[in-house]
Parts: sequence; C-alpha cells; structure tokens
Amino acid sequence: MSTVEENVTRVYTINLGRAWLTPEHKRTDRVVNMIREFAEKHMKSSEVKLDQDLNRQIWSRGKTNPPRKVRVKMVKDEDDVVTVSLYEEPAESAPAPAPAATTTTETPAMTTEAKPAAEETKAEEEKKTQ
Repeated sequence: MSTVEENVTRVYTINLGRAWLTPEHKRTDRVVNMIREFAEKHMKSSEVKLDQDLNRQIWSRGKTNPPRKVRVKMVKDEDDVVTVSLYEEPAESAPAPAPAATTTTETPAMTTEAKPAAEETKAEEEKKTQ
C-alpha cells in the first residue's frame, strides 16, 4: 500500500545563536547551513530550498551579524522538496484597520463641531474673568 502524500506545512522558530561559535566572517554562511540542516532533520528530506525573502532577511545585516532567531514556514512537496520561507502572521488576526477608516471619515466632521464648542468655552472663560 502506498500512502498519498500531500503538502506538509510546519512553522518553526530556529535558534541560530550557535552561529556565534564560528569565526566572525563566516557567521551568516553558517546560519544558512544551520537552517538547511534543521529542515533536513525535521522534515526528513535531503533536498532543501531557501526562499529569496528568507535569504535577504538573513543577509540584511551583513556577513558578520546574522539574526539570532528566525521564524520560518517549511513546506514539503509531493516530490520531497522542502521550501523554507519566512513566516508571516495571518492577516485575519488584525481587524484594526476597519475601525481606523471610520474614524478618519469622522475626524473632519468632529473638528468642525469642535471649533464652535471651543469658542463657547473661551467665551465662558472670558465672562468669568470679567
């Protein structure tokens, strides 16, 4: 019986602090190898590909100062090819932009209403001082 494999997706946070045991000028190279080794071990596949965005994130601070941790998403295809990419939070968890849009439309109306109220308070203060 053969089992039909579907895409397997997992999210990991990889600790890359051990890269600081290597010489300074080899650290980012070591981080790339550590990610590959981690993916081979956890996804049980010898063919690993790193996403271009992940590679840019790792190399963004240069050769000597790679990130200490990285959150990745690993996807294993039917051909046992593992693709490692940066993990992005789902957009559903942030419903905040919808209320912000309504407040921006209300803001101009509030400012026109607020001006007469401010003028009234100033007039009342002047009456009290006189």
